[in-house]
Amino acid sequence: MPRRRKNGEGMLRFRSDGRWEGRIVIDHDEKGKPITKNVTAKTRTECAQKLEVLKEKFGKPTDKIKPDMPFGEWIDFWYRTYCKNTIRLTTQSEYESRIYKHIIPEIGKIPLNKLTQADLQQFYARTKIGGRCIRVEMYGTGLSDRVIRAIHANCRSALEKAVSEGLIRINPAVGCKLPPKKSREMKVLTQGEIIRFLNRAKEERYFELFLLELGTGLRRGEILALKWSDLNFTTGELRIERQVNVLNREQIISEPKTKASVRTIILPESLLRILSEYSKGIDSEWIFPSPIDNTKTRNPSAVRKRLQLILKRAGCPKVRFHDLRHTFATMALEKGMDVKTLSATIGHVSSATTIDIYSHITDNMQRQAAVNIDRKIGGTDAEMPRFEKPVRKGDDPASFEPYKPKIRKSGTGCVTMINEHLFEGRYSPRNAYGKRESHNIYAKTREECEEKLAEMIAQVKARIKADKERLKNQTESPTIVTR
Repeated sequence: MPRRRKNGEGMLRFRSDGRWEGRIVIDHDEKGKPITKNVTAKTRTECAQKLEVLKEKFGKPTDKIKPDMPFGEWIDFWYRTYCKNTIRLTTQSEYESRIYKHIIPEIGKIPLNKLTQADLQQFYARTKIGGRCIRVEMYGTGLSDRVIRAIHANCRSALEKAVSEGLIRINPAVGCKLPPKKSREMKVLTQGEIIRFLNRAKEERYFELFLLELGTGLRRGEILALKWSDLNFTTGELRIERQVNVLNREQIISEPKTKASVRTIILPESLLRILSEYSKGIDSEWIFPSPIDNTKTRNPSAVRKRLQLILKRAGCPKVRFHDLRHTFATMALEKGMDVKTLSATIGHVSSATTIDIYSHITDNMQRQAAVNIDRKIGGTDAEMPRFEKPVRKGDDPASFEPYKPKIRKSGTGCVTMINEHLFEGRYSPRNAYGKRESHNIYAKTREECEEKLAEMIAQVKARIKADKERLKNQTESPTIVTR
């Protein structure tokens, strides 16, 4: 049996035309597929010699890949060679942050074959206490348990590859003691909070976005990347096939998280009517375009900040955008939607994922099913268990005091906060011809926006007044007819 060639050595094979072929992988394309170079020769020896020349010209520096190389060089080689082209851009950013900001500076100089479990364990402990590089004032000096576990996952995968390549005998990352895995607390809005939230969202011009979210449970990136071409108003079908992410302050449109995330869902008739009416005022291919540039989608960070503002003004608890997804899933299960349908609707890989996340609801559903069986087959009068809904102080809509914005005088325009660092001033008067026209200005602070808005209003009023005078003079002046 021929010896299996190691990764990076290239490939030698005898072709059906009687020649030998040597081939190496020199890079990968954007989709992760290998880009190769090849040589041919009449004999195996000659082909092997040509392949060595090809490797020197295009190949990777495998001569530096040795058991005693620094671990920092190995994990860098592992990431760029085996990992980078197989993961999404946003995931690449996370990997690079962990590898180049934490792993290499701390344990990068230790030889690969000398790295021990104790080295890794001490590294995790130091990072847990004082490994944070940014926002120390806000979050403290240490990293979260989730980041520690992610750092360990990168180290373990890189070392596992080193084992398979024969560089080390055992993986020192196996058996390390890690912080416990904790899932984020799921927060669900109650019925009264949903009503107040949507009423406030309507005032903030975000009603359709959050209503669609509470009616479908889409991920934030998915709902912001929707186009009008994805929605069929006749059949009610909504196609989810892309998402938007922010990387280095740039919006990136990419494929959804998993294959199961590419899906088609059916919208109810009431939601279709609302979206149909909403579409009449939108001049963009995106369903929820940016208020600044309608050729782009809304910024996910801006939507997150606006969500918190609306929740605060509506008297609702502080929840994440993802908790609106949890709210939809919880309501759907409570209303009788089966787990398989819900899993396909929200884009989970399998029903097992849905059951695991919403076990507090699915367990109750199983108890209800058992009682139904007992009632119909056993002929008993067993009491049906009820869903335990959260009850919070002030949940009664009658006891809620709505947010009362400052009432502006007619003719002074309006100021809207787009996000933390951007305010919009708008003035929409009727021009000299009686048509409504909108004028907008933008500023970084509310005070600056008010000043710019006042200047703009004065200029617009002066122009409209001049236009009216000009039209009046044209009407009063006699028409001269020449013969």
